[in-house]
Amino acid sequence: RCGLMLTLTTNLAVWMSAVTDESVHKAHSKLKKNMTEEIFRWLLKVGMRSSSVEECNCNSQICQIFKNGYFWLYPFNIEYSLFASAMVYVMWKNVGRFIDHHSHHIQRLKFRLFRRTFFVGIMLGLIILVSGLGVLILYEVQVNSSTESSKKSQALTMYYIFNIVCLSLMSLVCIGGSVIYRFDKRDMDRHKNPTRTLDVALLMGAALGQYAISYYSIVAIVASTPRDTISALNLTYALLMIAQHTFQNVFIIEGLHRQPP
Repeated sequence: RCGLMLTLTTNLAVWMSAVTDESVHKAHSKLKKNMTEEIFRWLLKVGMRSSSVEECNCNSQICQIFKNGYFWLYPFNIEYSLFASAMVYVMWKNVGRFIDHHSHHIQRLKFRLFRRTFFVGIMLGLIILVSGLGVLILYEVQVNSSTESSKKSQALTMYYIFNIVCLSLMSLVCIGGSVIYRFDKRDMDRHKNPTRTLDVALLMGAALGQYAISYYSIVAIVASTPRDTISALNLTYALLMIAQHTFQNVFIIEGLHRQPP
């Protein structure tokens, strides 16, 4: 237990360091022109790794690749440390825990790849994944390379419409899954389960960020005076983001609390 707790706290420290470093990097890259010299020096002292990267004197192409790729890999570093902490916490809670092996039967799940519903679900998921990557690439290219405002607005419109369609489909699927649960004859599992409790806490905690972003987006759109098509799409996107996360969390939590067949 001592070793697991030490590993958990180390992962949390690495996670907090990565989050702080990412925040400092964003502030350094976007607010450099608007901040005073004193604040800028303080930020450099706080973000040691960011300052060391900025002071790199290597001008070759390989150095530029590593310099830019270092920040692109931030989300993977953050997510890995956070999920590692969650898994170690589950291991820590289960040390010395005995399970009654006669309480539940072992359920072996058998999947057939070409079963109609299973195959259609995989195909639809792959189509949406590939389409999402294509839309993201087009959006990044047109917004960053184009200087015309019309092309940027077209890219934003395409980006918002695609996300609105995806969020609508996801919300409908989650609502359909919750309706199917109402016809399920299995009982709800109310026993204490540290893994399930942690999963529910991570779900709700992860959704708080999207809730906050959507809420502030709605406030900003409503308070802004120029209301155009992009503002309407942004408002719809923010509202659907809240709805989709709510329906998805309800669907997943209900599934976690179902007894085995």
